[in-house]
Amino acid sequence: MSHAVADAPVRRGAGKRFRLDKPELLAPAGSLEKLKIAVHYGADAVYIGGQKYGLRSNADNFSIEEMREGVEFASRYGAKVFVATNIYAHQEDLPGLADYLRELEGAGIAAIIAADPAVIEVAQRVAPGLEVHLSTQQSAMNWQAVKFWKEEGLPRVVLARETSMEEIVEIKSKVDIELEAFIHGAMCSSVSGRCVLSNHFTDRDSNRGGCCQSCRWKYDLHQEGRSVMGPGDHPFTMGSKDLSMIRHIPDLIEAGVDSFKIEGRMKSVHYVASVVNAYRQAIDAYMADPDGYELRQEWIDEIGKAANRPLSTGFFYTVPGAAEHIYEPEEKPAPYDFAAVVTGYDEASGMAVVQQRSPFKPGMEVEFFGPGGRSFRQRLGDLFDEQGNRLDAARHPLQTIRIRTERPVVQWDLMRKKIL
Repeated sequence: MSHAVADAPVRRGAGKRFRLDKPELLAPAGSLEKLKIAVHYGADAVYIGGQKYGLRSNADNFSIEEMREGVEFASRYGAKVFVATNIYAHQEDLPGLADYLRELEGAGIAAIIAADPAVIEVAQRVAPGLEVHLSTQQSAMNWQAVKFWKEEGLPRVVLARETSMEEIVEIKSKVDIELEAFIHGAMCSSVSGRCVLSNHFTDRDSNRGGCCQSCRWKYDLHQEGRSVMGPGDHPFTMGSKDLSMIRHIPDLIEAGVDSFKIEGRMKSVHYVASVVNAYRQAIDAYMADPDGYELRQEWIDEIGKAANRPLSTGFFYTVPGAAEHIYEPEEKPAPYDFAAVVTGYDEASGMAVVQQRSPFKPGMEVEFFGPGGRSFRQRLGDLFDEQGNRLDAARHPLQTIRIRTERPVVQWDLMRKKIL
């Protein structure tokens, strides 16, 4: 593959803006639909996986063509698309890397998220239009390490999940660089990216995209081949509680976090919409009036409607102990189920067109919701298919249904039902 333009020189100490005027809300997008939902609900940027070099091999990763479509959609809303290329590469992974990075640059991707110095060096050399953000896999959590990566030409560092609020304040005071931090989602029970349980148990490499999340399995205790668990004992896990910083938005902003990162490329459309919706409102409220800012219960409730494990503040304020781990997994499902996505609305008739995602029927109470906290509940009336035939239920996956709604809705609004 020939290129008329020579590779760009590697940038050292390159600079740009090092404190965003407003914190960026960065959302996960495991598919093109999730990308569109995340942007619709207020994400400033989304991060996705390509079909190579990422750490979520089981996600619905993006082809180059899908990336182009995602970038075009996001750009209409002023949002950016980042691509995770955060594996630790073996020698066999490197052939083809330069061409892949050039393809990402050509598709309009704003940045890659990388951990391996080989990937970083190649990106800086062959795709100068791509920003390179240091992945959390590098476990940067002190200002000297962050300074090193700045001097290597990186404009942004994604801090290790183990970084405390106090350490963030010190890093920001010592190094002019954008800082990105995870503020919601799953926590790694090991030092992030260093676990080899998956490799040992299933031969799936955690650092090449194959983690089977061994820490969340249920374990028994055996001695000499026999269980020593008593009648009242329960199988246990090594899983940690999920991270949630919705109650601490002022602390994050005042500490200097530039990008608020939500974990969860494997999560559902409903999860992405609900969590992005809550954080978008909280960030906007603080930036509009820092002195008058108040935490609103509806933001906490909105997050609670998505599927979450028990929540904690991770390492931000203290080193997690026994109380921050889940020894007896909670079996209860999420309180709400994603029922449909709105694909159209006719103002004259008040009829919405929705695509079914889980069964619903007339008489059922549902909630429609959209960006900015818009929501309303209603009982469903008659349901109709595309030909206008009345239905007794919407039971077929992805079926197109027409419903009269009590208030206007727009494309990409969601409908959910409470699980009894």
